[in-house]
Amino acid sequence: MSGFLDALKVQRWDDHRYYHHSLVNQSLHFVSATSFICAYVVAFSDPAMAALIGWLVAMTTRQVGHLFFEPRGYDQVNQATDDYKEAIKVGYNIKRKLVLLAVWALSPLLLVLDPTLLGAFAPHADMAEFVRHVGELWLVVGLAGIAFRAIQLFVLQDVQTGLVWVAKIATDPLHDLKLYHRAPLYVLAGKRTADAISESISEAISEEIVEEIPVKVSKSGV
Repeated sequence: MSGFLDALKVQRWDDHRYYHHSLVNQSLHFVSATSFICAYVVAFSDPAMAALIGWLVAMTTRQVGHLFFEPRGYDQVNQATDDYKEAIKVGYNIKRKLVLLAVWALSPLLLVLDPTLLGAFAPHADMAEFVRHVGELWLVVGLAGIAFRAIQLFVLQDVQTGLVWVAKIATDPLHDLKLYHRAPLYVLAGKRTADAISESISEAISEEIVEEIPVKVSKSGV
């Protein structure tokens, strides 16, 4: 169990230090995390609505932060090129994210072409039912995206790496709240990058978290 938790800390640490330099991105992750937690609560009573919240609010704010605000040049803090970071990314790197987002954005067209989706749904009677069907479809897209990448990691690396990544994805909202709750205040103060606050972007994390995170990097992935 300790090996699993150590691997989880490494994946989280790599994700933070390589992909969250921008305080705007961190702030959007704070919004995303809050939205995901709301979606988790709603999922117990209304999974379709939870999927709508997750994709339209939580995922949108999260990926806008990565695609438009996170620097993609040479990483002076970690002495790493963007190509290197993309190559060792355990989960969805930019290319894989763009494919997933394209599937998500285009998937409602299936309901336009076939409102029953090969018999999975009764034809929608109004826009409200159509939106609900879209939410249910997006729930499947999200779960399938996680399962697909986990299986890839099982095959290309090992089972533990895949399971650790799934655990990381599931718990990221709570972890992001802990890491990035100060980021909006820094942005309001006129700061834009975490290294503008201190010499190390690690100071964006509270001291007790930093002490728990190993300094080693994840093994090279796909």
